[in-house]
Amino acid sequence: MKTMNISVVIPVYNEIGTVEEIVSRVQDVALEKEIIIVDDASTDGTRERLMDIESTQENVKVLYHKRNQGKGAALRTGFKYVTGDIVIIQDADLEYDPKEYPVLLKPVLDGRADVVYGSRFLGGPHRVLFFWHYAGNKFLTLLSNGVNNLNLTDMETCYKIFRREVLGQISLKSNRFGFEPEFTAKVAKKGFRIYEVPISYSGRSYSEGKKITWKDGIVAIFAILRFRFFD
Repeated sequence: MKTMNISVVIPVYNEIGTVEEIVSRVQDVALEKEIIIVDDASTDGTRERLMDIESTQENVKVLYHKRNQGKGAALRTGFKYVTGDIVIIQDADLEYDPKEYPVLLKPVLDGRADVVYGSRFLGGPHRVLFFWHYAGNKFLTLLSNGVNNLNLTDMETCYKIFRREVLGQISLKSNRFGFEPEFTAKVAKKGFRIYEVPISYSGRSYSEGKKITWKDGIVAIFAILRFRFFD
């Protein structure tokens, strides 16, 4: 696995407290990789910290948005620069553990999958937090499954791993958290082979910096319907 060419794309917005640690954790994974970080116009000192990281780590490339546009927009920017055979999406908030990359990559490396989702609901250890977040996630996944004819357990997961060729066959438009249902709808439409594997999850509370809210859930409902039927 050390000879694989991996691109890790990390969207970042106001993560001064975690961005150094997440880069360190990604670097610790024994894989040949490039790390592409997109700062979505942070205002808390994250940008300056990223400049220091890029200047000292050869395999790190940092891109900067002039204005805040959202996670989906940051990912689109990062995807333009990937050179690896396999792309890994990594949030910067320490909720997801890069040590699990080998498990996520295995179905692709074995030739069984084009896209792999890391599911928080397949038995991995997880921090106990919000019931309504769990219920909302399950509802969105159920709705997405129904309209896309899938049987995922965690459509909203950050961990989506895929062959770089996938990006050449879909056109992404969502700027914020609508990225998750849009990506799911479009890989389903194209008939890509999708796998799920269990992952651990260390969710944050809002006091610790969690950003997604019920409003993003409403947007996700419209995104699920839009990208399946009207896009």
